[in-house]
Amino acid sequence: MPKEHAEPKDRSTVQSLSRLWPYVKPVRHRLFGAALVAVAASCIALVIPLVLKWMVDGPVADRDPGGVWLGALYLLLLGIGEAALFGVRRWMVARPLAGVEAAMRADLYRHLQRLPVAFHDRWASGQLLSRATTDLMLLRQFLAFPLTFLVVNGVTILIGFVILLMQQWALGLVLLIPVVPLMIICSAFETKFSVVARKAQDQVGDLTTVVEESVLGIRIIKGFGRHRSQARAFRALSQRLRTTELGKARLLAAIWSAVTVIPELAIGAALVLGTVQVADGELSAGTLVAFLSTALALRWPVESIGFLLAMSQESATATERYFEVMDVAEEDDTSGADGPVAGSGPARGEMVFEGVEFRYPDAEPGSVPVLSRIDLRIRPGETMALVGATGSGKTTLTALVPRLHEVTAGRITLDGTDITAMSREQLRELVSVAFEEPTLFSASVGENVLMGDDGAGEEELRRALAIAQADFAHELPEGVGTQVGEQGLSLSGGQRQRLALARAVVGRPRFLVLDDPLSALDVHTEALVEAALRQVLAETTAIVVAHRPSTVMLADRVALLSQGRIAAVGTHQELLRSSPEYAWLMSGAEGAPDAPDAPDAPAEDTFPTEKGLAR
Repeated sequence: MPKEHAEPKDRSTVQSLSRLWPYVKPVRHRLFGAALVAVAASCIALVIPLVLKWMVDGPVADRDPGGVWLGALYLLLLGIGEAALFGVRRWMVARPLAGVEAAMRADLYRHLQRLPVAFHDRWASGQLLSRATTDLMLLRQFLAFPLTFLVVNGVTILIGFVILLMQQWALGLVLLIPVVPLMIICSAFETKFSVVARKAQDQVGDLTTVVEESVLGIRIIKGFGRHRSQARAFRALSQRLRTTELGKARLLAAIWSAVTVIPELAIGAALVLGTVQVADGELSAGTLVAFLSTALALRWPVESIGFLLAMSQESATATERYFEVMDVAEEDDTSGADGPVAGSGPARGEMVFEGVEFRYPDAEPGSVPVLSRIDLRIRPGETMALVGATGSGKTTLTALVPRLHEVTAGRITLDGTDITAMSREQLRELVSVAFEEPTLFSASVGENVLMGDDGAGEEELRRALAIAQADFAHELPEGVGTQVGEQGLSLSGGQRQRLALARAVVGRPRFLVLDDPLSALDVHTEALVEAALRQVLAETTAIVVAHRPSTVMLADRVALLSQGRIAAVGTHQELLRSSPEYAWLMSGAEGAPDAPDAPDAPAEDTFPTEKGLAR
């Protein structure tokens, strides 16, 4: 089962909700004060029956109109006071709980930025979005209403029954009879509702994922005429969610009926017994009126139990879903705190792979690694092209350099320093990346490019745009201040790729990792970009994933990846002569040659020796 559809944890509702305490603690005084105000308002409602008793046994029995009007004035003032106190309670909780929700959302967003790429590969974006929106909204609503009124209604019921027992203990005991069956029913309801609530919230996440993918992929849907099939898929998910929500509604209806009917039967029995006692002269009419008014005032606190339990259970589920993400360990970034920084001595720019092996974190134990025994040295100022068939591990290998993934075995060093001994912040100041699929954000062209270097200014921006042949940015309606829109879809693929390349080179990185950065460019633009790139590559150490001979020609040497291993290293011309697989890849001919088995020992050029450095 995917992580985002995990089974509910074996925790009680209280245990789950108690994890919110660190966020609630700063505003606990406001919440406690609001609860006290709400208790006071509820107690006012319990005073009203006592006023009614005084009116019935006093002014009404004595036929005193003035007393009746005075009692009516008391009731009016009590009603106004109750309404005012509930208004004050709402005012007291609104601002602090909005702050709690904002703090939790900010922590979740910050945490997501620090989680490893492997986590984001596994989790659907819609599931994360639903946790940051729907689940946090449920938690704010819980803290604002159910949490307070579970306490308030509990105190109100307790005080109310004390008053009932003091007024007429026999009738009070009649009203206590439903307590045991209601507790049993509520316990059974909580168990069943927790499962349905979790399923519904997970299905909301699935639905969010489909909507997001449909919006981002609208060009594909329209281009292939798949709107009907997408609509059917969406309808199926909606129907599944509808079925689950109807199940929730049935459970709510059942418990609402139970907590309404059972107390009503008890009140009816108390009314009959009380009427008989009044007729026998054992009880005053005012006492019976006050007793029944108090019992009716307790109807809402009792009947709301099902509603409050349902909201509490949904909130407990939302808390579990929130902390499922928050509990995932962030990338360890403490190893480089006191360790050496690459290039702290004379700048060299050497990148070395020593016995590197990689498996994805969710791979089966003992499975064949994606990369195996990678030994490769890229000399200072050298550009190394990575060439290989689809699925040979080129992109994975480049992702290891900025530690988007962690090596399973072996190590990668920059200027002799293991990259795991550096903090990610230090590492990513040294290494800049550009991917084949360029990602742009809903920001201006300039902001997207300058994301590659916080300290870069206008001069660096113009230089980077020129290198990437992205001067078209100056001709946009608002120049480099033009907003590119979501995912940069207002631009062509080639334009997005050039801006991504500009972002990679704007900070003059010491190490540059390019994953087929020119694949979306036309032949003429590619030639211009390559000419400008040669100037950049002359000043940096670079590793470039290449599929076309024109890109390979940018490199000083070429490394051929085959079945996750380095099969050969040499210049373009050397590999054309010595490697049939490389010659086939560069020729584009049909019919793949039999790939030679990867060597058991690294070739001389691939192993980091002093002899290799001398070449």
